[in-house]
Amino acid sequence: MKILFIGDLNTYGRAFQRYRALLDLGYEVTGLSFMPFGFYPGITGDLVGFETKLIKIFFNKLGYPLDSLNINLRTLELMKYFYFDLVWVEKTLMLKPNTILELKKLKPGVKVAFYSEDDMYAKHNQSKYFIKCLPLYDLVFTTKSYNCNLEELPSLGAQKVVFVDKAYDKYTHRYLEITGEEKGILGADVGFVGTYERDRAEKMLFLAGKGIPIRIWGNGWNSWVNKHKNLIVENIPIYGDDYVKSICATKINLCFLRKASRDLQTDRTMEIPACGGFMLAERTSEHLRLFEEGKEADFFDINKPEELLEKVKYYLEHENERLAIAKAGRERCLKSKYSHHDRLKYMLEYFEKIVTISMDSTII
Repeated sequence: MKILFIGDLNTYGRAFQRYRALLDLGYEVTGLSFMPFGFYPGITGDLVGFETKLIKIFFNKLGYPLDSLNINLRTLELMKYFYFDLVWVEKTLMLKPNTILELKKLKPGVKVAFYSEDDMYAKHNQSKYFIKCLPLYDLVFTTKSYNCNLEELPSLGAQKVVFVDKAYDKYTHRYLEITGEEKGILGADVGFVGTYERDRAEKMLFLAGKGIPIRIWGNGWNSWVNKHKNLIVENIPIYGDDYVKSICATKINLCFLRKASRDLQTDRTMEIPACGGFMLAERTSEHLRLFEEGKEADFFDINKPEELLEKVKYYLEHENERLAIAKAGRERCLKSKYSHHDRLKYMLEYFEKIVTISMDSTII
């Protein structure tokens, strides 16, 4: 199968991890990035002038994101001169419906699949282009189980919505030995990596007030710097091996879910255990399905901060048990095939099955 992969192909991101996994699986993949290379959200800025940035924000608010790298034109140029069986679109919100219609006209046999890790029913993740493109995708893959409900993406015109769990990258998310210096720079007794959200911030402030020191990495924490002596707010995101080392160097890795996205699992759900880190996460039906509570990870009720505090204190005092759970969590990731390679293998096999059924139906 020949695949045209459209997404953010910066090496820090999960789209690149999936792109690389498809190559490993033996597919012939051509990559097309809608984001300039060298862009690190929260670190390098927008790589554009202030006026241009304001213009981009303005058009994003309107729902018509700018196609700064000419993704629509470049997609059609590639379709004119090369053959692809599948166009794989990773949350490319500036891709226009006319582009999809035209590429299907150029290559009548091509299929177009959409994949996103985000809640695409939420308006803040959409664009006007995305809504118009949705009925044109042959398959939509989502990591949000509720997006498959008839009143969600199907109600917006999606033909076929398929749920897949989150995943980890086998090259990135692995156990790393940590030096004493790295532990001081990146580690903590209790740590969290993620963007600011009020609910998670309040839970960590509660822990800090009970004498628990917490280290926080991620965007949006400006107003929380120096909020409490026990909150070490780095206020920058962390990527690559530094991200992995922070997990490995932290005794308890908190896994809060994003309420704005109605999460039942998140990327860290897989990445923390895959790195051999101990994960203490919100208790949800999907978390309980993915990891055995108290054996491969542990969980707490987000509405009961006292339970969170109790478990934090317990695992700080019971190192052997904590390490055993962390080890079992990594083994579960391997045994249950939670990697991008395994997820993509499933998705592409599903896709090929759907295409075969569609072709048979056409012949009949």
